[in-house]
Amino acid sequence: MRLGNLAKFLIAALAILAIAGFYMAPLATSIKQGLDLQGGTHVVLEAVDTPEAAVNNDAVERVVKIIERRVNELGLTEPIIQRQGDRRIIVELPGINDPDKAIEMLGKTALLEFQDVTGATVMTGTDLKDAQANIEQSGRNVVSLEFSDEGAKKFADLTTKNVGKPISILLDKQVLTSPVVQEPITGGKAQITGSKTIEEAQQLAILLRSGSLPVKVEVMETRTVGPTLGIDSKEKSVTAFTIGISAIVLFMLLFYRLSGLVANLSLVLYVMLLLFGLKMLNATLTLPGIAGIILSIGMAVDANVLIFERFKEEYRSGKTLRAAVDAGFSRAFSSIVDSNVNTLLAAVVLFFLGTGPVKGFAVTLGLGIILSMFTAITVTRFLLKMILNANIIKNGKVYGA
Repeated sequence: MRLGNLAKFLIAALAILAIAGFYMAPLATSIKQGLDLQGGTHVVLEAVDTPEAAVNNDAVERVVKIIERRVNELGLTEPIIQRQGDRRIIVELPGINDPDKAIEMLGKTALLEFQDVTGATVMTGTDLKDAQANIEQSGRNVVSLEFSDEGAKKFADLTTKNVGKPISILLDKQVLTSPVVQEPITGGKAQITGSKTIEEAQQLAILLRSGSLPVKVEVMETRTVGPTLGIDSKEKSVTAFTIGISAIVLFMLLFYRLSGLVANLSLVLYVMLLLFGLKMLNATLTLPGIAGIILSIGMAVDANVLIFERFKEEYRSGKTLRAAVDAGFSRAFSSIVDSNVNTLLAAVVLFFLGTGPVKGFAVTLGLGIILSMFTAITVTRFLLKMILNANIIKNGKVYGA
């Protein structure tokens, strides 16, 4: 029975270390990285009033949704689009190091109009169903338009009434093309020509698919984070994390010996669970997020320290090892819950009231606190009990008592 408990502990310990050794690095690198770690472009846009359209809350919300669609069309790994205040929108584009192209696409109103020979607007981009960029056999770059059912009827009516006459297709009041109608077009499809490159045609297609902005937006700030700076930040974060974890592991071993070894195993499992949780939440890891992880590790160690110090007091007062461990966990429980709940409440407030990096910090801190309580109170106790039940080491000093 004694050897059985010891074997269970060794199997559990080896399983934790083996899983961490095989999966920790791949899991950490698979988590999405923010602008400060990967590099990219940071843009601040502001909606402004014009004689044609005044800014209101609904208009800004629509702008955010349309910009989200435009950015998603770019196929970026983890863009961040969030509203700031009444009129401003923050856009972070990881991996985009050419801000001019990004700004051109984000800030363009993209109002598509179809006008007859008199200059009257008969159709707009709201009548579109799809827009795709293509290269014809002749090598010409075109944007193929497909209209909705209602749009197809309007376009058929427009071309029927204007046979032999030009109709103009405009984007943001600029004429893209003015073809002469040869015959009525009833298929619900059309083409826009004039794009010099396929990339230009693709950009136009994205703008048309995402829709036009309801109000004008202006660029208030542009900042580019180079990949070198992002890599440097990442390397420094990894170094700080490694030094911090190593110092904690050494501290626990020196001060609490066998109990410290158990705490270190729980800490390794905690880091694995935290990384897995961030992956499942599809969270984006930023520098503040890494700071939240490191802080939550400190909270996890603090819980073990409270337990082991209580354990020491109970053992030195004359209790047996098993009784001292039980008393240590039960008496430290209220202190652990109080300190962690207070920090968790702070993380919740930061998440709901903060923006961007502050939210990232709150997510990692909050998740870390919940997992640290689980590993400190449940996993540490489970592993320590297996060693005690083996009844091979009876000297309290070996346990750090």
